Amino acid sequence: MKQLIAKGAAAVVLGAATLAFSAGAGLAADATALLRAAFDNWRANSSESTVTMTIHRPGWERHLTMKGWTQGHDKALVRFTAPAKDAGNATLKLGKTTLIFNPKLNQVIKLPASMLAQSWMGSDFSYNDLSKAEDILTEYTHKIVGSGHAGGHTVYTVEALPKPGAPVVWGKQQAKVRDDGVLLQETFFDQDMKVVRQMTTDKVGRIGGRDYPVVVTMRPANKKGQWTQLVTTQARFNIPIPAYVFTRSNLQNPRD
Repeated sequence: MKQLIAKGAAAVVLGAATLAFSAGAGLAADATALLRAAFDNWRANSSESTVTMTIHRPGWERHLTMKGWTQGHDKALVRFTAPAKDAGNATLKLGKTTLIFNPKLNQVIKLPASMLAQSWMGSDFSYNDLSKAEDILTEYTHKIVGSGHAGGHTVYTVEALPKPGAPVVWGKQQAKVRDDGVLLQETFFDQDMKVVRQMTTDKVGRIGGRDYPVVVTMRPANKKGQWTQLVTTQARFNIPIPAYVFTRSNLQNPRD
């Protein structure tokens, strides 16, 4: 699956950005290209992935497994496959519409926009993170505010500030992106510019023919010992996906 899928879960890809940094408008354009590259690397034109999720709290842990499919920038389906008590729970994102299916109730529910920033399956990721919602690209302005080097790559720090009147939750977002489009970190600030949570890439691995953030962890600020980790174990990108996958019918009665 915003903000950052489950940012993350669910899994989602790309190519490297062509960078030619200059002052003013050119710099802003390159900052946007970096963020776009990170989203493309996560999702690609289409994707299919298997992801395990660990929800950690002081005193207990919960482990889940899910399969995810994405297509373009506005379609995503995530279905839990384990443990048995959670299997069948699914979330479908179609543009600005988010539907969830609870097999125990055999009911599909449309989530109001006000709930998209809420916890997804009790984790530290939100419904927006699940589909890697692109609000940061469309509702924010972007600027490169720093750079460094790690693992043989240049790493750029991109600051994203809301456009005037933008209907967004965060007062600011800040992302660290490698020069090949791999997202290394995303930090979320409230309207008072205080850090609310941070997602870090704990491992970059080769999967689906690309370098990819295969292990990411979301940690809320000021909640010691609380985090949620997503581990991508399998992934394929730029593959044909049948149209029926992203339908309400398949959400409730899966054909895969």
